[in-house]
Order: sequence, then C-alpha cells, then structure tokens
Amino acid sequence: MMSAPAAPFGHVLTAMATAFHDDGSVDLEGTARIATHLVEHGHDGVVVSGTTGESPTTTTEEDGAILAAVKDAVGDRAKIVAGVGTNSTAHSVELAEQAAKIGVDGLLLVTPYYNKPGQAGVLHHFRSVAEATDVPVMLYDVPGRTGTQISMETFEQAIRWDSVVAVKDAVGDFARGVELTGLGYAVYSGDDASNLGWLAHGAVGFVSVVGHAAGDQTRAMAEAFWTGDHARALEIFTGLLPAIHAVMGVPNYGATTAKAALQLLGVLDNRNVRGPLVPLTDEEVAALRAGLEASALL
Repeated sequence: MMSAPAAPFGHVLTAMATAFHDDGSVDLEGTARIATHLVEHGHDGVVVSGTTGESPTTTTEEDGAILAAVKDAVGDRAKIVAGVGTNSTAHSVELAEQAAKIGVDGLLLVTPYYNKPGQAGVLHHFRSVAEATDVPVMLYDVPGRTGTQISMETFEQAIRWDSVVAVKDAVGDFARGVELTGLGYAVYSGDDASNLGWLAHGAVGFVSVVGHAAGDQTRAMAEAFWTGDHARALEIFTGLLPAIHAVMGVPNYGATTAKAALQLLGVLDNRNVRGPLVPLTDEEVAALRAGLEASALL
C-alpha cells in the first residue's frame, strides 16, 4: 500500500484570495477568515499573495500586513508560503526578506513576467531571491501568465541551492514532472484540472484555487490515491469536475471566481477585487453557483 510522499509545505494548499473592503483597501479580518476557513477544511498549507491573492496590485507594506494576519489566524495548524515573485528582482528580494522576518515556512517564486528574461536572467533572479534568506523556496512555472517557461537546464542549476526544494507546475507536462522529481524537486500541481494526473506522476500535493470551496474533497482524493484506492480517487475527482470547470474554465477566473465562491459559502460578505480585475456579474455568479452545487459543495 502506498503512503503520502514527503511534502515540504504540506499536501493540500490553496493560493488564497486577499479580501478587500468596498473602498479597495485590504480587509485583514476578511483575509484571516479565508485562512481559517481553509485550515478548517482539509488544508495543511496556504499560499499568501500569489496570483489569486492579487499580488501585482498590493504594496510591500500591504503584503507584510496580510502575511502577519494570516500567520496569526493559522498559528501552527498549517504551513504558510509567501508569494514573493515579481518582475523586479530587487522588489522580490525585499518581499522575501520581509516574509522571512514575519516567520513564514516557504517562499513561492514565480518566473518574472512581462519583461520575458532569457534563462540566464531567470536563473539570476531565482538565485538572488533564494540567497536573500534561508527560507525554503518553491519555484513556480506558469508560462501562460509569465510568457517564459523554466528550462530543464535552469531547474538543474536551481536545485543545487540548498533553499530550493519544490516546484509548482502549471505547465502540465507530466513526463517533465517525473524528471523534476528525479532531480530532487517536490512537485506540486498548479492546475486543478490536472490534480489527479499529477498524483499518478509523483506529485506531493497541490496548490489549488478550487480548494477555496473543495479543500476536504481534494484531501480525500489525495488520501484515497495514496492508500491505493485509485477508483475512489477518480470518483472524487469526477465529482469535482463541475466545480473545477466553473472556477477555472471561464475567461474571468482566479481571484474573481475564488472570491465569489467564498461569498456563496458565507466566508466573505463581498467579492471585491482590484483593477484590472472586475468582480463577477450576477450571471457569472449564477453559473459558478450551479457548478459548485453540481459538485455538492453548496
């Protein structure tokens, strides 16, 4: 019988949303409620200030306040991974140093976006941030958002640094994922639609978005797989597909659908986002509700 693989940041993580007041300011109490909701529903880790946390729109000071609020809410119940990836190496170093002082368990470091550095630039960026603190690092490969994919040669170099231990993969190349595991990376699925496939290819866990509404079910799927009940894992995953499509399969997805789901669940009293994102319309919320209900999450 299989057992759960070692996972440096926990097995079930969600890239959690950041709550905002109606005037656009950060709602620290609401953000803490999201973190509490996650750890009470299947999560042993949370990712703060990632893409779903709308990190491109938050200031360094706001990021620190958000992290501190989540740490107070979570305590020792789950690992906390701080998103520190930006398209400025100096800014990412500043965020990493701030997160280390607050006392996080890990750093999520996405490939620089928009400026599209070559692999030498990607490697320089990663090394500069990784060497700024002793906090373990999860690299994040999501070329659909960044415009740049991390090469295997860059991965081979980065794993040599003591602090680099994991990768969040949103490329979806399962064979490459097996190779990354062979290099020594703990691989996390970065795409909810691929979660079950990643388990079959050696992933240690997930960094989810649908986990805002389906943490318990996502954990149950992983535990069924790791105890050898693959039919049950497939059954759970199949049941989650309407929710996955509703949360991730629409053009205006991510923080927008996560917050609308949290509003439907009663965790938040609004679905405010910061521009350039706009909140879901009533029609989009109705479609989201239908998907969550079809997966028995509401």
